[in-house]
Amino acid sequence: MESKIVCISGGTSGIGLATAEILLERGWQAAICGRNPKKGTEALQYLTQKGYTAFYITGDVSSDEDCQQIIAQTIQHFGRLDGLVTSAGYYEEELLENTTPQQVQQLFAVNVYGTISLCRYALPYLKKTSGSIVTVSSDAGLQGNVACSIYGATKGAVVAFTKSLALEAAPHQVRVNCVCPGDVDTPLLEKQLQRDPSLTRKALQEQYPLYRLAKPEEVGRSIAFLLSEDASFITASALSVDGGLTSW
Repeated sequence: MESKIVCISGGTSGIGLATAEILLERGWQAAICGRNPKKGTEALQYLTQKGYTAFYITGDVSSDEDCQQIIAQTIQHFGRLDGLVTSAGYYEEELLENTTPQQVQQLFAVNVYGTISLCRYALPYLKKTSGSIVTVSSDAGLQGNVACSIYGATKGAVVAFTKSLALEAAPHQVRVNCVCPGDVDTPLLEKQLQRDPSLTRKALQEQYPLYRLAKPEEVGRSIAFLLSEDASFITASALSVDGGLTSW
Protein backbone atom coordinates (compact mmCIF):
# COMPACT_ATOMS: atom_id res chain seq x y z
CA MET A 1 0.00 0.00 0.00
CA GLU A 2 1.29 3.45 -0.90
CA SER A 3 2.30 5.51 2.13
CA LYS A 4 0.08 8.43 3.04
CA ILE A 5 1.64 11.89 3.07
CA VAL A 6 1.11 14.48 5.80
CA CYS A 7 2.26 18.09 6.02
CA ILE A 8 2.66 19.40 9.58
CA SER A 9 3.19 23.07 10.32
CA GLY A 10 4.96 23.71 13.60
CA GLY A 11 6.41 20.25 13.09
CA THR A 12 9.85 20.90 14.57
CA SER A 13 8.85 20.78 18.24
CA GLY A 14 6.06 20.14 20.72
CA ILE A 15 2.75 18.78 19.47
CA GLY A 16 3.78 18.97 15.81
CA LEU A 17 6.95 16.93 16.25
CA ALA A 18 5.18 14.39 18.46
CA THR A 19 2.49 14.01 15.81
CA ALA A 20 5.10 13.52 13.10
CA GLU A 21 6.80 10.77 15.11
CA ILE A 22 3.51 8.96 15.72
CA LEU A 23 2.46 9.11 12.07
CA LEU A 24 5.90 8.02 10.83
CA GLU A 25 5.69 5.05 13.20
CA ARG A 26 2.33 4.18 11.63
CA GLY A 27 3.71 4.19 8.09
CA TRP A 28 2.99 7.74 6.95
CA GLN A 29 5.57 9.99 5.30
CA ALA A 30 5.86 13.49 6.68
CA ALA A 31 6.86 17.02 5.70
CA ILE A 32 7.53 19.06 8.83
CA CYS A 33 7.57 22.84 8.63
CA GLY A 34 9.02 25.56 10.82
CA ARG A 35 10.55 29.03 10.75
CA ASN A 36 13.93 28.11 12.22
CA PRO A 37 16.25 25.98 10.06
CA LYS A 38 18.35 25.11 13.14
CA LYS A 39 15.32 23.66 14.89
CA GLY A 40 14.40 21.92 11.65
CA THR A 41 17.79 20.24 11.52
CA GLU A 42 17.50 19.22 15.17
CA ALA A 43 14.02 17.77 14.55
CA LEU A 44 15.28 15.75 11.59
CA GLN A 45 18.20 14.47 13.69
CA TYR A 46 15.79 13.47 16.46
CA LEU A 47 13.57 11.56 14.04
CA THR A 48 16.59 9.94 12.37
CA GLN A 49 17.80 8.68 15.76
CA LYS A 50 14.35 7.12 16.18
CA GLY A 51 14.78 5.38 12.81
CA TYR A 52 12.52 7.65 10.75
CA THR A 53 13.04 9.90 7.72
CA ALA A 54 11.15 13.17 7.24
CA PHE A 55 11.31 16.14 4.87
CA TYR A 56 11.87 19.59 6.38
CA ILE A 57 10.54 22.84 4.87
CA THR A 58 11.46 26.30 6.16
CA GLY A 59 8.48 28.62 6.26
CA ASP A 60 6.67 31.21 8.37
CA VAL A 61 2.92 30.58 8.39
CA SER A 62 2.22 34.27 9.03
CA SER A 63 3.26 34.75 5.38
CA ASP A 64 0.68 33.67 2.82
CA GLU A 65 3.46 33.23 0.27
CA ASP A 66 5.33 30.90 2.63
CA CYS A 67 2.16 28.86 3.19
CA GLN A 68 1.78 28.45 -0.56
CA GLN A 69 5.41 27.33 -0.83
CA ILE A 70 5.08 24.88 2.06
CA ILE A 71 2.30 23.04 0.26
CA ALA A 72 4.01 23.34 -3.13
CA GLN A 73 7.26 21.87 -1.79
CA THR A 74 5.38 19.03 -0.12
CA ILE A 75 3.70 18.14 -3.41
CA GLN A 76 6.95 18.54 -5.35
CA HIS A 77 8.75 16.17 -2.96
CA PHE A 78 6.06 13.53 -2.40
CA GLY A 79 3.68 13.96 -5.34
CA ARG A 80 0.51 13.91 -3.27
CA LEU A 81 -1.06 15.00 0.02
CA ASP A 82 -3.33 12.99 2.30
CA GLY A 83 -3.25 14.98 5.52
CA LEU A 84 -2.60 18.48 6.84
CA VAL A 85 -1.94 19.35 10.48
CA THR A 86 -1.80 23.05 11.35
CA SER A 87 -0.02 23.02 14.69
CA ALA A 88 2.06 26.17 14.16
CA GLY A 89 0.97 28.80 16.62
CA TYR A 90 2.01 30.65 19.73
CA TYR A 91 0.61 31.69 23.07
CA GLU A 92 0.69 35.19 24.50
CA GLU A 93 -0.94 36.11 27.78
CA GLU A 94 -1.79 39.79 28.28
CA LEU A 95 -4.66 41.95 29.51
CA LEU A 96 -6.43 43.58 26.58
CA GLU A 97 -5.67 47.13 27.72
CA ASN A 98 -1.95 46.31 27.74
CA THR A 99 -1.81 44.86 24.23
CA THR A 100 -0.59 46.72 21.17
CA PRO A 101 -2.12 46.57 17.68
CA GLN A 102 1.07 44.86 16.52
CA GLN A 103 0.67 42.08 19.10
CA VAL A 104 -2.94 41.53 18.06
CA GLN A 105 -2.05 41.45 14.36
CA GLN A 106 0.82 38.99 14.90
CA LEU A 107 -1.29 36.58 16.96
CA PHE A 108 -3.95 36.53 14.27
CA ALA A 109 -1.36 36.30 11.48
CA VAL A 110 0.16 33.13 12.95
CA ASN A 111 -2.75 31.40 14.68
CA VAL A 112 -5.59 32.25 12.28
CA TYR A 113 -4.33 33.45 8.92
CA GLY A 114 -1.61 30.81 8.82
CA THR A 115 -4.18 28.08 9.40
CA ILE A 116 -6.49 29.51 6.75
CA SER A 117 -3.72 29.92 4.16
CA LEU A 118 -2.35 26.40 4.58
CA CYS A 119 -5.84 24.93 4.27
CA ARG A 120 -6.57 27.05 1.18
CA TYR A 121 -3.50 25.80 -0.65
CA ALA A 122 -3.77 22.20 0.56
CA LEU A 123 -7.45 21.67 -0.23
CA PRO A 124 -7.15 21.07 -4.01
CA TYR A 125 -4.67 18.24 -3.35
CA LEU A 126 -6.65 16.78 -0.46
CA LYS A 127 -9.73 16.60 -2.68
CA LYS A 128 -7.79 14.25 -5.00
CA THR A 129 -7.01 11.84 -2.16
CA SER A 130 -10.14 12.25 0.02
CA GLY A 131 -7.71 13.51 2.63
CA SER A 132 -8.12 15.04 6.05
CA ILE A 133 -7.23 18.23 7.92
CA VAL A 134 -6.66 18.60 11.65
CA THR A 135 -6.26 22.12 13.00
CA VAL A 136 -4.97 22.86 16.48
CA SER A 137 -7.08 25.14 18.63
CA SER A 138 -7.11 25.32 22.44
CA ASP A 139 -9.32 25.13 25.50
CA ALA A 140 -9.18 28.95 25.21
CA GLY A 141 -11.05 28.61 21.91
CA LEU A 142 -13.97 27.01 23.76
CA GLN A 143 -14.13 29.05 26.95
CA GLY A 144 -12.83 32.33 28.32
CA ASN A 145 -9.48 32.54 30.08
CA VAL A 146 -8.13 35.47 32.09
CA ALA A 147 -5.63 37.63 30.17
CA CYS A 148 -6.30 35.57 27.05
CA SER A 149 -8.86 37.68 25.20
CA ILE A 150 -6.77 37.98 22.03
CA TYR A 151 -5.28 34.49 22.13
CA GLY A 152 -8.75 33.07 22.89
CA ALA A 153 -10.18 35.02 19.98
CA THR A 154 -7.62 33.49 17.61
CA LYS A 155 -8.29 29.97 18.82
CA GLY A 156 -12.06 30.49 18.78
CA ALA A 157 -11.68 31.60 15.18
CA VAL A 158 -9.84 28.35 14.42
CA VAL A 159 -12.75 26.32 15.83
CA ALA A 160 -15.34 28.26 13.82
CA PHE A 161 -13.20 28.11 10.68
CA THR A 162 -12.72 24.35 11.08
CA LYS A 163 -16.43 23.64 11.41
CA SER A 164 -17.31 25.83 8.43
CA LEU A 165 -14.55 24.44 6.22
CA ALA A 166 -15.66 20.91 7.10
CA LEU A 167 -19.06 21.64 5.55
CA GLU A 168 -17.43 23.04 2.39
CA ALA A 169 -15.12 20.05 2.08
CA ALA A 170 -17.62 17.32 2.93
CA PRO A 171 -18.98 16.90 -0.64
CA HIS A 172 -15.41 16.09 -1.69
CA GLN A 173 -15.02 13.50 1.11
CA VAL A 174 -12.41 15.65 2.84
CA ARG A 175 -12.78 15.65 6.61
CA VAL A 176 -11.82 18.68 8.74
CA ASN A 177 -11.54 18.53 12.53
CA CYS A 178 -9.66 20.30 15.28
CA VAL A 179 -8.15 19.37 18.62
CA CYS A 180 -8.45 21.68 21.63
CA PRO A 181 -5.66 20.95 24.12
CA GLY A 182 -5.19 22.53 27.51
CA ASP A 183 -1.67 23.06 28.84
CA VAL A 184 0.83 20.72 27.19
CA ASP A 185 4.28 20.00 28.56
CA THR A 186 6.26 21.53 25.67
CA PRO A 187 9.20 23.97 25.34
CA LEU A 188 6.64 26.77 24.93
CA LEU A 189 5.15 25.98 28.35
CA GLU A 190 8.63 25.93 29.88
CA LYS A 191 9.27 29.43 28.51
CA GLN A 192 5.96 30.60 29.99
CA LEU A 193 6.93 29.27 33.41
CA GLN A 194 10.31 31.00 33.20
CA ARG A 195 8.72 34.34 32.30
CA ASP A 196 6.35 34.24 35.29
CA PRO A 197 8.00 33.06 38.53
CA SER A 198 4.63 33.16 40.30
CA LEU A 199 3.30 30.48 37.96
CA THR A 200 4.28 26.95 38.94
CA ARG A 201 3.78 23.55 37.37
CA LYS A 202 1.88 22.48 40.51
CA ALA A 203 -0.51 25.44 40.22
CA LEU A 204 -1.21 24.54 36.57
CA GLN A 205 -1.81 20.88 37.40
CA GLU A 206 -4.34 21.80 40.09
CA GLN A 207 -6.61 23.27 37.41
CA TYR A 208 -7.14 19.84 35.82
CA PRO A 209 -9.47 17.07 37.00
CA LEU A 210 -6.77 14.55 36.01
CA TYR A 211 -4.33 16.61 38.07
CA ARG A 212 -1.55 16.66 35.49
CA LEU A 213 -0.54 18.32 32.24
CA ALA A 214 -0.80 16.69 28.83
CA LYS A 215 2.21 15.20 27.12
CA PRO A 216 2.73 16.22 23.47
CA GLU A 217 2.28 12.63 22.31
CA GLU A 218 -1.17 12.47 23.95
CA VAL A 219 -2.35 15.30 21.73
CA GLY A 220 -0.42 13.79 18.82
CA ARG A 221 -2.28 10.48 19.15
CA SER A 222 -5.59 12.36 19.06
CA ILE A 223 -4.51 14.11 15.87
CA ALA A 224 -3.37 10.81 14.36
CA PHE A 225 -6.75 9.29 15.22
CA LEU A 226 -8.66 12.11 13.50
CA LEU A 227 -6.49 11.70 10.38
CA SER A 228 -7.03 7.95 10.30
CA GLU A 229 -9.76 5.76 8.85
CA ASP A 230 -10.82 5.02 12.43
CA ALA A 231 -12.35 8.51 12.36
CA SER A 232 -13.85 8.12 8.89
CA PHE A 233 -17.30 9.42 9.96
CA ILE A 234 -16.01 12.28 12.10
CA THR A 235 -15.86 15.77 10.62
CA ALA A 236 -16.54 19.32 11.87
CA SER A 237 -15.67 18.26 15.42
CA ALA A 238 -13.69 20.12 18.09
CA LEU A 239 -12.11 17.41 20.22
CA SER A 240 -11.17 18.51 23.75
CA VAL A 241 -7.85 16.96 24.79
CA ASP A 242 -7.68 18.79 28.10
CA GLY A 243 -7.89 16.34 30.99
CA GLY A 244 -11.43 17.53 31.75
CA LEU A 245 -10.48 21.21 32.09
CA THR A 246 -13.43 22.58 30.08
CA SER A 247 -15.91 20.44 32.06
CA TRP A 248 -15.22 21.87 35.50
